[in-house]
Amino acid sequence: MSSIASAPSPWIVRWSHLLAPGATVLDVACGSGRHMQWFAGRGHAVTGVDRSPEAAEAARTHGTVLLADIEAGPWPFEGRQFGAVVVTNYLWRPRLADIVSAVAPGGVLLYETFAAGNESVGKPSRPDFLLQPGELLAAAAGLRVVAYEDGFLAGPERFVQRIAALRPPAAPPGAPPRHSL
Repeated sequence: MSSIASAPSPWIVRWSHLLAPGATVLDVACGSGRHMQWFAGRGHAVTGVDRSPEAAEAARTHGTVLLADIEAGPWPFEGRQFGAVVVTNYLWRPRLADIVSAVAPGGVLLYETFAAGNESVGKPSRPDFLLQPGELLAAAAGLRVVAYEDGFLAGPERFVQRIAALRPPAAPPGAPPRHSL
């Protein structure tokens, strides 16, 4: 694996400070665990899920990994919530609501994946795997959006949508939520 492929996403790194100290992290479609490694190195208990036995085996060095096909099978985290849910380069629309529901009160959703327009520069190119304009914002409608981007990135060329969003914690009535930018 190249160091570029194993480096965490700059978007994930940029917004990692939103996690509470010691927050649990769920990495959806974790692959070999580049984000699990990033968060474990910062003192977070990490759980990953992936359908590839090879990827799951590699990711196990960074935390707990569940080998599961979340597209063909049930959502394995029903009723569980995490201090952060991280998703990169993955989209399965039937699981968007489950992913957002897995964010605990006071927790954060960090999501970055390919968007419409990517078909003009490479793969993925199927509409099933490309977010439509505003789709990630709509999926996170119950969360407080801290940052959102939808556009083109160079090196490598790709179209993406990405979001950093918080589930408001239980707060005294009338108190505004606080989070560091």
